[in-house]
Amino acid sequence: MRDHDFPAPQRRGRGKSRFDDDEPDFLKRGRPTPTLTDPDAEPDAEDSWSSWDQAVHGPEPYPDWLVTELAARDTELGVLKTGKEADVHLVRRAVPDTDRSCLLAVKRYRDAQHRLFHRDAGYLEGRRVRRSREMRAMTGRTAFGRQMIAGQWAAAEFAALSQLWEIGAASGRIAVPYPVQMLGTELMLEFVGDAGAGEAAPRLAQVRPDAAELRDLWDQLVEALTVLARAGYAHGDLSPYNLLVHAGRLVLIDLPQVVDVVANPQGGEFLARDVRVVAAWFAARGMPATVTDPEALTEALLREAGIR
Repeated sequence: MRDHDFPAPQRRGRGKSRFDDDEPDFLKRGRPTPTLTDPDAEPDAEDSWSSWDQAVHGPEPYPDWLVTELAARDTELGVLKTGKEADVHLVRRAVPDTDRSCLLAVKRYRDAQHRLFHRDAGYLEGRRVRRSREMRAMTGRTAFGRQMIAGQWAAAEFAALSQLWEIGAASGRIAVPYPVQMLGTELMLEFVGDAGAGEAAPRLAQVRPDAAELRDLWDQLVEALTVLARAGYAHGDLSPYNLLVHAGRLVLIDLPQVVDVVANPQGGEFLARDVRVVAAWFAARGMPATVTDPEALTEALLREAGIR
């Protein structure tokens, strides 16, 4: 599935950061990660029932860890990340009086009254909706149009994660969180991190790998970008802040602005920018320029996408 086929519902240091891509405010200000509620706490009467039966589900077969019972309750545990377009919350889904539970990262896009994606016009090229009224509203950024755009972001991210998760499950060549469900502009995703402590995996920007680890992470990144390109995608806003490192594995996150490199007239430019940003991070940490050459990698990825 290409992004024009998606349903329309949707270096920390001195000075200005070169890699500021939805970096959480608490990281920008050097504050510690917010304290989360005890993930083993019992759900209370104010918790909500599982919305599994109302939502669009992720790929089958469902992972063994996933709780799909309708008797489950969803307990809010805290905020994992705040961003310009969406906030990510930690939620425990558990069946009362049993040992069945799982942690989920719940991404909630801003409503129509809040600012949506910066530079969103470029990302939306190549995506179309069927009804002209909806297209006009999106182009004019009316309140209804902003709701339509938010729906497209959610749907695009869910569809891309679903496809990439299936590719990763079959090949092991790319890792993304399992997309549990989509309900409106809310996505429930696999929590990537220490489930026992409710602690999310660090972003690539936060890790300090040694030389061998750095090379391994680079190789994983190139592999993931190659998988994306073969599927016809560019991440669209890639940086060290939307790559997690969990148990030595690089995990891609934040894919709402995924770009169809063929259908979008700016697709090649988005892909080239993705490569430049992440290559600069690795080069700044000691990777040889001959390895991280962004122009050579961009050309190789464009060939993988079939547009060179």
